[in-house]
Amino acid sequence: LEPDTRLIRAELAMLALSSASAALAPAALLRAPAAARSTPPVMETIDDLKSLAVKANPVVGYWNPTPLADMGFWGQSQEATIGFLRHAELKHGRVAMAAFVGFCLQSNGVHFPWACTLEGTTFGDIAAAGGPAAQWDALPTNAKLQILLLIGFFELLSENTYALAQSGQKHYMRGGKPGVFPSLKKVGIPVPVPLDLWDPFGFTAKMSQEKKDAKLVTELNNGRAAMLGIMGFVAASKVPGSVPALDGLIAPYSGEVMAPFSAGDSALPFVEGMLKASPF
Repeated sequence: LEPDTRLIRAELAMLALSSASAALAPAALLRAPAAARSTPPVMETIDDLKSLAVKANPVVGYWNPTPLADMGFWGQSQEATIGFLRHAELKHGRVAMAAFVGFCLQSNGVHFPWACTLEGTTFGDIAAAGGPAAQWDALPTNAKLQILLLIGFFELLSENTYALAQSGQKHYMRGGKPGVFPSLKKVGIPVPVPLDLWDPFGFTAKMSQEKKDAKLVTELNNGRAAMLGIMGFVAASKVPGSVPALDGLIAPYSGEVMAPFSAGDSALPFVEGMLKASPF
């Protein structure tokens, strides 16, 4: 039994030495391998803007009369600033396209055939007020507030990091894609949402990335044209003769085109003072 006892003692000694060495080893050597760092977000640069400009308009190309794209808004990087500018242009272009079509329809008396308030005011009553700007003034105050609050909700949702993450997206100033709007079905709205605001019928779901990119360039051009178009309509209604091509085609408007509220909304706070301060 003597040899076996010595062997057991030797094994115990080796085990004790290995345990002691492990206890004295640097913690970094015992730590699990760190997870690989995520790759930094890919953001658009000046070169990307130049490439996009050629795709959008090969004749004009990259034309930048302002230093905006070279700046760093709010202390952010140039790439983040470019993301902001790209998102702003796409968003304003989409709004302008809707406004252009709406202006054409409203100017020609096209409206829904039913009532728009519980009191019985119809869309026909609103349409009889005059051109599109006058029709906005004719809306009841509560209707204006509902529209403005809904727009504000959409604006907050499109800027919310959590809402974007639910759709697998990032903020446009943090490596996200400019112009993206999160899915209303995935953000936890506590009411049924049958359709999304963006692509409600899923037309782009089966498009290739190349086709989507081409469509985005088309949208960019249409949005730019619509911004010029709607401002031309507004100028022609406010200052008759300012747009010769539209003389006699646009109903004149005597109110303030940039004011969200008019004299009919004076019960709201600050509106009366705003109207008095207006130079128009």
